[in-house]
Order: sequence, then C-alpha cells, then structure tokens
Amino acid sequence: MELERIKEILDKEPEEAAEEILADVEKRYGEIPYIINFMKDMPEIFISRMIYENSIMREFKRMDPKTVELICIAVASALRCEHCLKTHVRVAKRLGVSREEIFDSILIASTVSTAAVLAEGTRSVDAEFNGSCAMSGNSTDPNCTICNINSELPEED
Repeated sequence: MELERIKEILDKEPEEAAEEILADVEKRYGEIPYIINFMKDMPEIFISRMIYENSIMREFKRMDPKTVELICIAVASALRCEHCLKTHVRVAKRLGVSREEIFDSILIASTVSTAAVLAEGTRSVDAEFNGSCAMSGNSTDPNCTICNINSELPEED
C-alpha cells in the first residue's frame, strides 16, 4: 500500500476509514471474510491490521494476484485453517485459478509439511538415541538446543 494511501486512510475518522477498507475488501474478494467482519467494530485494531495486510498481500508488484492466492491456499492447507482455506479457494476460483492449480499448491504444501515433521522428528530421535547432534554432528556443542535439552530437565532416578 502506497504511503499516500495510508496517510489518506489515517486522516479519516476511524469509522469512515473502516467502512472504506471493508468496501475495498469486498470488491477484491467478492465477500468479507469472517475475521475481517469480526474486527471491523474495533477500528483501532482493524485499520492498522488491514493497512499491514494490504501492504503485504494486496499491493505486491512482484507477484500477480493468482500467485498470492495459491501461496495463501498452500499456507492455509499446511496450517490446517479450514476457514482461511475455503476463503482463499473461493477467491482463487474467482480469479480464474484452475482446480488443478489449486490442488497442486495443496500438494506442494503437504510435501513441505511432511518434510518439516520428518526433519524435526528424526533429529530428535537421532539426538536421543545416538547422543549426537544432528544439527552440528557434535554431541557436546554448547550452543545446540537439542544437545543441551537434558540440562533443563530434572535428573532421572
């Protein structure tokens, strides 16, 4: 969001600014998502959040809106946020994103999510059973949180 646009919004009365932002959201999404609708009556929080969100998600010059929505779908899938996922799928569909493209972004998210679970899990197992730090290969690394987790636990009997 351009700085001039932010200044225009901040110069308005809070209720007027909130209504203008809501109208813009509805125009872009074709609906007002639940979280935005919930927060609209708290202009001191709503306006700053929407300025931030719009600056990041809606005003990108380097990515087209379809790509932004596919990223949103992937993240919402990985985080298992059903409401966000449904909203972003609807928005992507309105933008002309195909069912196959949406599914591909979900598949990519599932692959990365699975890899993250495996990476954390296998490092912890390796550290516990092999006494080695999978992060540095050194079981006495004083800076490794995996190697030094036992120092925070009570001694076993």
